[in-house]
Amino acid sequence: MAKKLVIVESPTKAKTIGQYLGREYKVIASIGHIRDLPKSRLGVDIDRDFEPKYLVPKEKRAIVRQLKEAVAEAPEVFLATDPDREGEAISWHIIEATQADPTKVRRVVFHEITPKAIAEAFRSPRPIDLRLVEAQQARRILDRLVGYLVSPLLWRKVQHRLSAGRVQSVALRLVVEREREIQAFVPEEYWTVEALLTPADRPDRRFRAVLWGIAGAKEKISIKTGDEAAALVAALRSGRWAVGEVRKRTVQRDPAPPFTTSTLQQEASRKLRFTAKRTMLIAQQLYEGVELGPEGQVGLITYMRTDSTAVSDLAKAEAREYITRRFGADFVPPTPRYTQKKAKGAQEAHEAIRPTSVFREPAQLKQYLTPEQYKLYDLIWKRFVASQMESAALEQTSVDILVDQTSDGRVYLLRATGSVIQFPGFLEVYIEGRDDEDEAEEGQLPPLQAGEALSPLDVTPKQHFTQPPPRYTEASLVKTLEELGIGRPSTYAPILATIQERGYVRREDRRLIPT
Repeated sequence: MAKKLVIVESPTKAKTIGQYLGREYKVIASIGHIRDLPKSRLGVDIDRDFEPKYLVPKEKRAIVRQLKEAVAEAPEVFLATDPDREGEAISWHIIEATQADPTKVRRVVFHEITPKAIAEAFRSPRPIDLRLVEAQQARRILDRLVGYLVSPLLWRKVQHRLSAGRVQSVALRLVVEREREIQAFVPEEYWTVEALLTPADRPDRRFRAVLWGIAGAKEKISIKTGDEAAALVAALRSGRWAVGEVRKRTVQRDPAPPFTTSTLQQEASRKLRFTAKRTMLIAQQLYEGVELGPEGQVGLITYMRTDSTAVSDLAKAEAREYITRRFGADFVPPTPRYTQKKAKGAQEAHEAIRPTSVFREPAQLKQYLTPEQYKLYDLIWKRFVASQMESAALEQTSVDILVDQTSDGRVYLLRATGSVIQFPGFLEVYIEGRDDEDEAEEGQLPPLQAGEALSPLDVTPKQHFTQPPPRYTEASLVKTLEELGIGRPSTYAPILATIQERGYVRREDRRLIPT
């Protein structure tokens, strides 16, 4: 008896799914798209409602023949391509190219490659969603129109073999406009005054404070020159220092949501120094399955092209169980976190990027993963676990310091701030990265009381210059594209790769510079 046929995009995915489905199924791979618009001409009939003219590329003809034979022999065909517009379009093209009998073709969708998710998908197959197919086609046609109609203009006006693209050109424009802002920027000099202090009776408890201005003034002091700064330093050194007011408050810090495609690319850029392209390649490997010794081929993360922060109830329950066991009940919030974040044009059925099981700790899997796979899995695992943990509680302290009896007769105000973690919560597992690496964390202040005498160990003037806006990193460019509603999760990595590979932008110390 002929086996039921399952078609996916990649051999790795086919191998992982095959071991879950059993002997009555045959799983084969299309190796990505099998039809596309022609390379040598526009391929879009503008006069006939922008009708696309698809063909099978030469390098795909053998695969299409194999698919056609397999489809003809199978009693049932299940199309298990990725759960997004691109995957839906690939399934539709497979039907068209193989001339499959529509009565025996079913579409199955899953967001993680696990036995449970596969079983549920095959219990509830559906027809092809033509709305998703048409959405993908519209984007593909727009890309072709922009590329084919604008690129020749660039050849004539600028330089031969340049290319334009619907998202590519906007991304490049953002980089160029930022560079123009930097070039036009005129730095301005300014100064600050910083003091290193100790309580008079505890000389070992040092802390720093910054001059704010004249006591009682409404605005912070502006110090334009070194001479002004030197005069202030002299006045401060001559005065009597004491604590004016101590203010304390407890603040709650919530964990970041689990990863979407864009936030994963941003955080992998900040923490791991991965390009967007490298991040997506490794994430694809983790999603499709990795050999875990006796456990076999296992999909380790959910689908990696998503703009949703939704998490399934089952995954939330598993995370809460793990956190309780590992850290204690105090680290679990009263109610589960992150049901949904609605992004522009989000495909809402998707989940956030998370491990398929939090009980597969990164350290346990390290021996089976490449160094890059381990680093990215560790990042995804920690971010997800932290997202389901209790908030951190911090005590923030702000201290006003008064300097009177100065040589110029003024009373000066300095300020010091610090914070102490009262309850670590999610910080036990994960701290979100930042684009601004120079931004310092607040330190811890010694216990201080109003009226307490202080001893200045040093009072220092510091010269600064206003800074131009920073050049984009891959992380900050992806963030800006997403905020502007430009591109999709599937396009960020290839667009960033294209503008660099074609020499429009070069990467220097992680910053993007137009050529």
